[in-house]
Amino acid sequence: MRSESIQHHLSPDPERAEKRAHYLLRSVNKAVRLYHLLADDDRIMVAVSGGKDSLTLLDLLWRRLQAGRETFTLLAGHVRSDYHCGRAASPEWIRAYCAARDIPLVTDEMRVADELVTTTKSRCHRCAWNRRKTLFLLADRLGCNKIALGHHADDAAETALMNLFYNARIGGLEPRLELFDGRLTIIRPLYFTEERDIVAYVRAAGYPIQGEPCPDGLTSRRALVKRLLREVGREHPHVRRNIHAALDRYQAEVRTVADANHHRVESLHDHKEGSCA
Repeated sequence: MRSESIQHHLSPDPERAEKRAHYLLRSVNKAVRLYHLLADDDRIMVAVSGGKDSLTLLDLLWRRLQAGRETFTLLAGHVRSDYHCGRAASPEWIRAYCAARDIPLVTDEMRVADELVTTTKSRCHRCAWNRRKTLFLLADRLGCNKIALGHHADDAAETALMNLFYNARIGGLEPRLELFDGRLTIIRPLYFTEERDIVAYVRAAGYPIQGEPCPDGLTSRRALVKRLLREVGREHPHVRRNIHAALDRYQAEVRTVADANHHRVESLHDHKEGSCA
């Protein structure tokens, strides 16, 4: 995930971290409730990159599972790459983190460095595409029906602007997205969670994460949009939230129109079947 700067590994503050976790759970619970993200008997793989967002998501879903809200199975999937994200938590730390919570950790590898050196397209896009493909295959191998991704509210706002600027379309991240005829569902429980709140939690928890985890994270299109939003946010603090809310309203209107058209087609079909020859 893209990140605000986390300068160094701070000593944990368990009491403060606990308070921050409970605060974050409020936004996660809201997303789960509104978009029906979790259900009993789900088998969910959290895509754990070792960055702040995915580790926070894993911890929050584990906390919700411990609270007995649902009875799903939680696993962690970690994809190691030869295109190194040097400032993410180490595989050894991730393994210990999962073991302490009794969360099964499964790892896979992808080799993309040679392809990224020669590609004429966005390296971020190619890297993300390969990582997503590896995650899909890993989830299928593990028999998971859902993959949880650590995209947060800031990611949603940035993606909406990127689609508008670079792809000439209105759209963003879906909190819930069904793929392959419903056999696999992508969920984003951090959909309403702001990045600054994740950063505050990570600092209190003492996670060993520093700075921008992606080698191209400071020069990508997303980084440009992030800087733009930061600049506008100085005068309009709620700009990300407003973009996020506008996108939600737009998607709700699209769904309403689609449902109405579907109902109209069904009505015409029923009328034809009932008409006399």
